[in-house]
Amino acid sequence: MIRRDFIKKTALTTTAAMAMPYILPSGRLFAASGNRSASHVVLVMFAGGVRHQESVGRRYLEGSQANEPYEGNIMYNMLSGGAPSMKIVYGTGEGGINPIPSILSTPLEQQGRLFTEVEALSAGHFGGLNSIVQGSDFAGQGLKQRPINPTVFEYLRRHGGYAATDTWFVGNGIGGSLPLLNYSSHPEYGIKYGGNFFAPLITFSETGYELLGNGKVYHPENELAPMYRLKAFLDNNFANNGAMLDSLGNTEEEKQSIKEFMNLMYEKVQNGSLLLPPITDNGDTATIGFACEVLNWFKPAFTVVNLSAVDQCHSDFTGYLKSLHRADHGVGWLWNYIQTQIPEMAGNTTIICIPECGRNLSPNAILDDNNWLAYDHSDANALRVFSLIAGPGVQTGVVGSEGNPVGSVRDVVPTVLETLGVSAASVPSGLISGMSFLDY
Repeated sequence: MIRRDFIKKTALTTTAAMAMPYILPSGRLFAASGNRSASHVVLVMFAGGVRHQESVGRRYLEGSQANEPYEGNIMYNMLSGGAPSMKIVYGTGEGGINPIPSILSTPLEQQGRLFTEVEALSAGHFGGLNSIVQGSDFAGQGLKQRPINPTVFEYLRRHGGYAATDTWFVGNGIGGSLPLLNYSSHPEYGIKYGGNFFAPLITFSETGYELLGNGKVYHPENELAPMYRLKAFLDNNFANNGAMLDSLGNTEEEKQSIKEFMNLMYEKVQNGSLLLPPITDNGDTATIGFACEVLNWFKPAFTVVNLSAVDQCHSDFTGYLKSLHRADHGVGWLWNYIQTQIPEMAGNTTIICIPECGRNLSPNAILDDNNWLAYDHSDANALRVFSLIAGPGVQTGVVGSEGNPVGSVRDVVPTVLETLGVSAASVPSGLISGMSFLDY
């Protein structure tokens, strides 16, 4: 795949903004306490609101669109159950009639534990993401503001002794407040315990390649214009970081490793050797491909992958179904890649999949091209989500029901800490309000 085709297929922007990894302090503080059940955890967050009915409810169009009584499972890498047999619009080809073949021979649900009814703490995007990465309620949390309580990255680095390059947040953009979630404003934690943030679809856009991947030395006397353009590019990248650049820093070894990784990624994009999921017609699946590269290079203990294409459900229900199908495709690719391409992580990695919030029970008045109604997220139904966990030591089975919800999005952080052997007793009391999904 040539670079221009890759950029077109993954909808990379040409905006003068990018998100390189944050350069953060490193060095182990002390050995992790407790017993690890896995050496690696990958957290996949479905940002933008995933309605319970079409995902874990496996209802497809039943109950959401008038006179469309078609049920079925469109997320069959993750969930068990047969696919819809009629009105197929979520695949590829003209009209989306060709569903994407499953990558996993056994759905993740059968490899691990599915919590079918989990409580979301917010029907809003940033609040939902905050509650996942903090492991606590988000009262008083404002937009465009770093989390008030410490994040899972900070707990791992301060109390587990993990280095900066052991923890990564891979996002598919820098819009809104996403780059603020890798460390908090808490006075006892903060940037020195943060994780690296990487937005590959911005970094490897045409502008990113022009200014960084194909960098050159400019002469200050006659080439001021491109110099100022590069300055504006980098200023935009760090505008929301909440810290001066001179407060950031890795060990020299980590700096060199990040530099080599970025050079390799530019080279792979240029020569078409980047290994991507079979379907890359939206940003989520392309982000998954780059996340796999991060895993393969750094072998991090903890990685967050944020997928947000499902947010189009506000006005395009058909597009939302397609994005759900592709998110599942990406998760299947990710899990298969870990097990088949990274020997150090195969059989030694736990995956956690969870939406930030759900969507409303009743639709709004917006019709898409199929005359299907769209859904916002503001009511009690928007607080219904699910959690799917698979990996070493994870029990199998299905937990909870509509009348018996089990778990909360705040349980993700203690689950990660328990899996990676960080003792909850090492964390100051009152900061984490959830419990581990492994303990239900």
